Amino acid sequence: MSRVVVPRVVGERDAVGAILAAVREAGAARPVVLVDGRSGAGKSELADRLVAVWPQAQLVRLDDVVPGWDGLEESSRAVAGMLRADAPGWRVWDWAADAPGQWHAIDPGRPLVIEGVGSLSAANRAGATLGVWVELDDDERRRRALARDGEVYAPHWERWAAQEEAFIARERPRSRAVLVVDRRRRIPALSSRGSR
Repeated sequence: MSRVVVPRVVGERDAVGAILAAVREAGAARPVVLVDGRSGAGKSELADRLVAVWPQAQLVRLDDVVPGWDGLEESSRAVAGMLRADAPGWRVWDWAADAPGQWHAIDPGRPLVIEGVGSLSAANRAGATLGVWVELDDDERRRRALARDGEVYAPHWERWAAQEEAFIARERPRSRAVLVVDRRRRIPALSSRGSR
């Protein structure tokens, strides 16, 4: 029988400190933090704030891995390659060429933060130290995402949302999180970089 973990809910202001405290408490030799949430929730901003105070950590954004507008599942599966002990890494998706691009090696001796929709699957969580779910109401998420990516993203919003919903229904990422960041308690954004 698996143990049910009730995630601790924190506001945005306390998120980075709570993540670092949970990482310290876990005592992993090489901490791996997965930051998941729906498009426009603020995953990238949180990851930027986290690595700004944790400079030895490496950051991988699944936005750089996802192979096109129908690739959420594939980018989620790509996390396994980032978690490997032997030669971990990832391949960027070249959107202009609509093809795989350059390989990026990950230093297996340094902490790793992976942010993006689909990062917090059951398989990925098994190889990570900590799962974090970022949530924000649907209207605000959409407003933020379209303000960030505008005309490029607008025609694909529903298509991407359907993939998110399928992933959430199957993997239940919020239930795999140790921390839930409730962004309805906001602080000013430190980054303009967003996440799908």
